[in-house]
Amino acid sequence: MVRTAPGLREPHFIEADRVMKKPIVVGVVDTQASRAALAWAMDRAARRKLSVLLVHAVDTRWLDESDSSSEVVRSAANELLSKTAAYAGEMEPSVQVKTLLFSGSPGQALRKHSKGASMVVIGTGHNWPGGPVADRALQIAAVALCPVAVVGEQDMTGRRGIVVGSDGSEESTQAVSFAAEEADRDNQELTVVHAVPAPPLIQRVMPAADVAETILEEEKIVLAETVAGLAENYPDMVVHQVLVSNNEPAEALLDAAANATLLVLGSRGRGSFKRLLMGSTAHTVLRSLPCPTVVCRVRRVKLTR
Repeated sequence: MVRTAPGLREPHFIEADRVMKKPIVVGVVDTQASRAALAWAMDRAARRKLSVLLVHAVDTRWLDESDSSSEVVRSAANELLSKTAAYAGEMEPSVQVKTLLFSGSPGQALRKHSKGASMVVIGTGHNWPGGPVADRALQIAAVALCPVAVVGEQDMTGRRGIVVGSDGSEESTQAVSFAAEEADRDNQELTVVHAVPAPPLIQRVMPAADVAETILEEEKIVLAETVAGLAENYPDMVVHQVLVSNNEPAEALLDAAANATLLVLGSRGRGSFKRLLMGSTAHTVLRSLPCPTVVCRVRRVKLTR
């Protein structure tokens, strides 16, 4: 038993373990992509010793409660959940699986149940109600109160390592912390990618000037500071620092994660549109998903002058 002095908080790892006991919420639809996401979620739940909640949403805005078609739709939805739960149980018998039929949009359903979840998981594919997966995933990640994993149908055989994007912002530092914990738990190497394409003016007018070199040196420092605390917290974990200056952030992340087991993104960064919750980098990555990708829930950061 771990004992603490009066007035002191329990150690961080005990608090983190409590958070990890929250279930994984999986958005369910009748597609192969959704089943692939379920398989990923079930494997994670088994390894983390978590339960799983399967959620399917029926948007009642388009149903007439007095119409018999409403009952037909609900019956089909319940049948989908039952079959999916049975399939999940066959994959991982040790994992407790519950189901929920939600009246409303998928975004409303996953937003509501993300509050008590350790993670929300959805699959790729254009059959997800509400639009292409990149748009829907970003919408869900924007409102979810926990990390959101978007899972494709990639062959995961032989893949190794976890990749995380960083741009020096406090929000990306939170993503790095999440990725480091994932890498440590799964005995994976961590690659922190920091992409800094040179401003167009420097590329066109001053390609050989010291300004470009100065920018890169400053960004090297930013990257080093971002990973500085990882060695102390995870002394046995291998951490790679990758500074990319000849590519856009999204393309750099896609390249780095081509053979990774997981890619982690913050939901916004230090760009000119920082006020927007979801950035263009996350949107581009999700449209060309290289591997299971987690968009971290950002804790609001108060800026001080």
